Amino acid sequence: MASVFSAIINGQLPGRFVWEDDEFVAFLTINPITQGHTLVVPRQEIDQWQDLDPEVFARINAVAQKIGKAVRAAWGAPRAGMLIAGLEVPHLHLHVFPAFELGDFNISGADPEPSKESLDEAQGKIKQALRELGYGANVPD
Repeated sequence: MASVFSAIINGQLPGRFVWEDDEFVAFLTINPITQGHTLVVPRQEIDQWQDLDPEVFARINAVAQKIGKAVRAAWGAPRAGMLIAGLEVPHLHLHVFPAFELGDFNISGADPEPSKESLDEAQGKIKQALRELGYGANVPD
């Protein structure tokens, strides 16, 4: 059974994409911990990160690292956080977000109703930062 992330990846549901390649996508979560909270998701429907081939796991982490550089740059954050929770959607996803304090790693503190303007602004800032970092080929229009 396809997950909600598969529906987003396939264009059946809207998503604010900041990264696309043949294996992975990255889009903003609708429940951000901090502004810029992005999900890095494999196109392949797989639930558990432990079930990924080690080379694929290395590649998804490489994308997450690039997103992490972008969110740090875009928000001037001292850290980029990364979490793998996976309890809310049975499709592997890495949470990457600007982190300013330890409390930012508490996913239960996510904003349940961010404004459309805030999400749109975050998408624009991440895309711009990715382009400035030299990753423009993977930034969707």
